[in-house]
Amino acid sequence: MASYSSLTALIPIQSQLEYSLEDATTDEEKETLVYQYLKRLDEKEDLKVPDFEPDLEWLNTEGPLSLAKELAGKIVVLDFFTYCCINCMHILPDLHKLEQQHSVKDGLVVVGVHSAKFPNERVLANVRSAVLRYGIEHPVANDGAARLWQELEVACWPTLVLLGPRGNLLFSLVGEGHAARLQLFAHIALKHYGDQGLIKDHSVGIRLYRDSLPAKVLSFPGKVAVDEAGKRLVISDTGHHRLLVLSSTGQVLCQVGGPVSGWKDGDLSEALFNSPQGVAIKGDALYVADTENHLIRKIDLSEGKVTTIAGLGVQGTDKEGGAMGPHQPISSPWDVALGTAGGMEDGVLWIAMAGTHQIWALFLEDGKLPKGSDSKKGTCVRFAGSGNEENRNNAYPHKAGFAQPSGLSPAPAEPWGCLFIADSESSTVRSLALKDGAVKHVVGGERDPLNLFAFGDSDGKGVDAKLQHPLGVAWDAHGSLLYVADSYNHKIKVVDPKNKQCRTLAGTGEAGDIVGPAFADSTFNEPGGICVGDGGKLLYVADTNNHQIKVLDLQTQTVSVFPILTEDVPDTVTSNTTATATAATAPPRKTPKLPKSAPVVEMPPLAVTPGQTINMELSLALPEGTKLTEEAPSFWSLSAEGNDWLLESQAVTGDISDLSGPLAVCAHVPVVVSAGPDPDSTPTPTLTLAAWVYCCLSEGGACMMKAVAFRVPLHLLDSAATPQQGAVSVSLAHAFQK
Repeated sequence: MASYSSLTALIPIQSQLEYSLEDATTDEEKETLVYQYLKRLDEKEDLKVPDFEPDLEWLNTEGPLSLAKELAGKIVVLDFFTYCCINCMHILPDLHKLEQQHSVKDGLVVVGVHSAKFPNERVLANVRSAVLRYGIEHPVANDGAARLWQELEVACWPTLVLLGPRGNLLFSLVGEGHAARLQLFAHIALKHYGDQGLIKDHSVGIRLYRDSLPAKVLSFPGKVAVDEAGKRLVISDTGHHRLLVLSSTGQVLCQVGGPVSGWKDGDLSEALFNSPQGVAIKGDALYVADTENHLIRKIDLSEGKVTTIAGLGVQGTDKEGGAMGPHQPISSPWDVALGTAGGMEDGVLWIAMAGTHQIWALFLEDGKLPKGSDSKKGTCVRFAGSGNEENRNNAYPHKAGFAQPSGLSPAPAEPWGCLFIADSESSTVRSLALKDGAVKHVVGGERDPLNLFAFGDSDGKGVDAKLQHPLGVAWDAHGSLLYVADSYNHKIKVVDPKNKQCRTLAGTGEAGDIVGPAFADSTFNEPGGICVGDGGKLLYVADTNNHQIKVLDLQTQTVSVFPILTEDVPDTVTSNTTATATAATAPPRKTPKLPKSAPVVEMPPLAVTPGQTINMELSLALPEGTKLTEEAPSFWSLSAEGNDWLLESQAVTGDISDLSGPLAVCAHVPVVVSAGPDPDSTPTPTLTLAAWVYCCLSEGGACMMKAVAFRVPLHLLDSAATPQQGAVSVSLAHAFQK
């Protein structure tokens, strides 16, 4: 049996190199040291690593990869990561830059080895979503059992391991911040082994999973917010690198950013973002956590401008702060919330700084933090958190420890007077007192501040309740309840902070996309954002991996999908005037795909003769207690499934504005009937009449989209018969349910 090595054998050898590199003053000295190191390694035949297990699941490849076959003759960079880890996210730009410098043909291949922390992260579908969300373009192996991790004795996320052309250990890099070392090691390894003729230029069969997917309206929406009046909803469409501002009925009022990532201020139509997450609304101002740009941005809808108000556009390591926003480096801000700190109301922007495991403050007006000094307008400074990744509560804010805080929700009124925090990597909800800065436990996790593996899915009180990587919290001041997006449990939970009781509100615990409509029957897929609307009657949930916003009606205990009307999406704020297109100038309506949940009613065959008219009487009944949404264009659409000749030059779509009586939809059968594949056969086309209806609760609040389709097979009589005049009628009826 072959003998393999682990990082334990490599570390003492590489440590000598690291010490020498610290003393080197020029690039030439560093390159010489790496050359000499590689020559010494070549003399050791016992540093080969085990191959990938043959049963691993692979992404972005045509098939499984092997160090002995496809990857032989390559410098291989193994990236041991888990997709929840912020540090793992931070090194992805380093890997992307390396891949741009050295291609597979040049002899370098990056392979992600996904070694899960949480049980939810072992599921291939969830890893696939993460690969898409983070734009990973290299091969990824889903090593759910962490077998290679264990065999190489990897100790933490992220860890990079560089292998030589025969699968031999060369280097390891632990943690983030090693971009220069990574480039140096890879460059010298390629040249060293290339000079020996050991580097091969063959393809390894990369095929990006994203290329096989259809376009979606939303792509991994991370957060959602609603304004105080409940008239506008703002969605961080994270995967599309944009913000969408919508009416309460789903009309897109404005989009800012996208479809590509970047950093650009200016007019709304020109601005660029990079995977934005949290957003806070104050009047016509939107404050955005531009996460992967490491920036805080302000969108002024009234002026039509975007500005950067904090951050330098590169990841910062400062854990103290204190500079003016545009001069203060920050790291992966994940959520933002407006609050008050010793000054004007909403005069400070709280920031969940996931990258440094802290809570920061950006002063929009002069103010003062608890146990801190006065801060001038524009100052960006730490509020709480030592910067150590911990689950540590403390009366003094700077001594407390967080672990990738990802969601914020203020509860400023007494007796709460705090900021609730979804602390994702400790799987807890914490509170940060606005009066004295004390950090306290609410639910989840355990009492050991260093144990970041106390996760699960249990209702209960305090530490007896278990969460799994929660990303969002939303405070309902009317009911004094805190709602939690328990992301990796695929649930929405509710916490009573008075007695620290936590219970499941919606979701089954399994990832899915079932709209119940009852809470207990509905499923989610890693919901990342949540907010309270309509005076505590509604919850809006960013159902991230389902690419949707879901609406939970807390009164009827039902779930629906928030409709997004995508026709003619503007890229700037819409004016108060509305243009009405005439039939002669209106472009063809873009018919959306029928939702999977929409019923399809199969009708009996209808006998018709060439030349006749088919009168379809469509009767639709809305769910009880709802009415048509006036602002949303409900409509019908007619198709013939591959027999376009049947509807040529006829109206195939129309508006639905009144359901008090049947709608009349007509189709005229052409006198000349198109022959099928067999000239002797009788054509049997099928007409499909589909309807998309947008409705809202009569008393206000939740809006929903309903759809139904009717399939009517046509039995066309002998085409040699004399064409008939007149009409044949068919009644189509459906009652929508909530």
